[in-house]
Amino acid sequence: MTSVTSLTSAVHQRLASALSAALPENADADPLLRRSDRADFQANGILALAKKAKANPRELATQVVEHVVTGDVIRSVEVSGPGFLNIMVTDRAIMENLAARAADPEGRLGVPYAERPGTTVVDYAQPNVAKEMHVGHLRSAVIGDSVVKLLEFTGENVIRRHHIGDWGTQFGMLIQYLDEHPHELDHQSAEVTGEEAMSNLGRLYKAARKLFDSDEEFKTRARRRVVDLQAGDPHTMALWQKFVDESKIYFYSVFDKLDMEIRDEDIVGESGYNDMLAETCRLLEESGVAVRSEGALCVFFDDIKGPDGKPVPLIVQKSDGGYGYAATDLSAIRDRVFNLKADTLLYVVDARQSLHFKMVFETARRAGWLNDDVTAYQLAFGTVLGEDGKPFKTREGETVRLVDLLDEAIERASAVVREKAQDLSEEEIAERGAQVGIGAVKYADLSTSANRDYKFDLDQMVSLNGDTSVYLQYAYARIQSILRKAGEAHPAAHPDLDLTEAERALGLHVDAFAETVREAAAEYAPHKLAGYLYQLATLYTSFYDKCPVLKAETPEQVENRLFLCDITARTLHQGMALLGIRTPERL
Repeated sequence: MTSVTSLTSAVHQRLASALSAALPENADADPLLRRSDRADFQANGILALAKKAKANPRELATQVVEHVVTGDVIRSVEVSGPGFLNIMVTDRAIMENLAARAADPEGRLGVPYAERPGTTVVDYAQPNVAKEMHVGHLRSAVIGDSVVKLLEFTGENVIRRHHIGDWGTQFGMLIQYLDEHPHELDHQSAEVTGEEAMSNLGRLYKAARKLFDSDEEFKTRARRRVVDLQAGDPHTMALWQKFVDESKIYFYSVFDKLDMEIRDEDIVGESGYNDMLAETCRLLEESGVAVRSEGALCVFFDDIKGPDGKPVPLIVQKSDGGYGYAATDLSAIRDRVFNLKADTLLYVVDARQSLHFKMVFETARRAGWLNDDVTAYQLAFGTVLGEDGKPFKTREGETVRLVDLLDEAIERASAVVREKAQDLSEEEIAERGAQVGIGAVKYADLSTSANRDYKFDLDQMVSLNGDTSVYLQYAYARIQSILRKAGEAHPAAHPDLDLTEAERALGLHVDAFAETVREAAAEYAPHKLAGYLYQLATLYTSFYDKCPVLKAETPEQVENRLFLCDITARTLHQGMALLGIRTPERL
């Protein structure tokens, strides 16, 4: 891959060299460089150095400026205020850097791979077997999918895990009912839609629950069936597998609507760790990490107490011998660390489970399964709120079905596309409507820091104005329209041309793409990439308003501006792809 040093890095290197030459005793000092609205960059590091040396910061800054090499990258450096350095870069450096990014043979726009990639297991998108997916499942799926894409793009070896809820006492009830009504999951045709699969499961669940609540003999048989399930009885397991298979038809239909790839081999539910549970408990008890308390196997923590002041333990095994979520999660950690050889375990899970994961991770550390070299992290996310600021519910107070929410987003987006469409067929409008609608839902989620709640407002999400995916998609489509109209003129960088203020601002921001991707991946922060892309579209809009492209003054300027359009479009396309959002060529 072509290695492209960003302008930020190039300026940083030159300032660091100047600092070292002017102040040899502070050779490792950080210039503290950042983008600025008063210049291209501003360096604030001299203030701290002056304070440490008890020197005049402006005089110190002046000494450093004398050692800054200008001409190739840095155009000018000025001392400002109490000792800041305001730095302007050359127009040539901006265009040469962008040209190098455009020429990247792998099409990565010069984004480097991580220097020391490791193996990260990402646990995300965790629906429950035999239950409908609701709005609460949205964030884990969307955030997790983007984090996976970011990590893979930067070279990390990513192992996806979908820890589906496919075990527990409710399956005794469901399996017993299916055994007594064997044709409940039969299909009328070979092709079963996700809606049909969920309808079958929903109908069966309601019937089984009604019988369980009204018939004591059936309740007894259902409870015996749980024992058969846990013992691995072949007939019971075959019926259980029917529920899993039916649920997968439904899951896949929802994830397909979300434009997400979910692979069979990545689904390892609660049942996948059954054979490890007894050994996990034995290892914890023998090592003294867990102790017996009132018959249950527990782990206690000094800093976790209930309202009564008594310690709240993590219960690994219940007093009746049954296993809870903790035993499954701890077994999953063992599997991911020792079998999958992971360096990092990342859990994209609701913030309301933070205490549980804090206890699970600390238990694993005490057991020696996690350490300084193998870490676990919960990427905790907030709640999806309705426009009233309360958790999103239907008017009847019920949890919103995820598929209904996605269908409504597609319907609203299709209306927007139809209103703007000039030469699109109905089929194309439907396709664009899906891309815009699903993109709108994802972007609203990803443009918010994961740990914050956010309001679900479809009208705002599909708006062409403001911080929305539609605004970004429209900017991309507008660029494609210009490129189609260019005729014989082709995008080409001309580093010898002078740039306008709008061209410089756009070029400098495009050049920051690699650093933004690296930061977003390292911090599991898709919202930082979303913020970058919104600013990119905003800067492009300003450039479009102020700089005629096809009617520029000279052929060279036409080519240069077409080049700026093209590299902006490629950056938008790649950035949106890392968020899991499509960029239609026409809107």
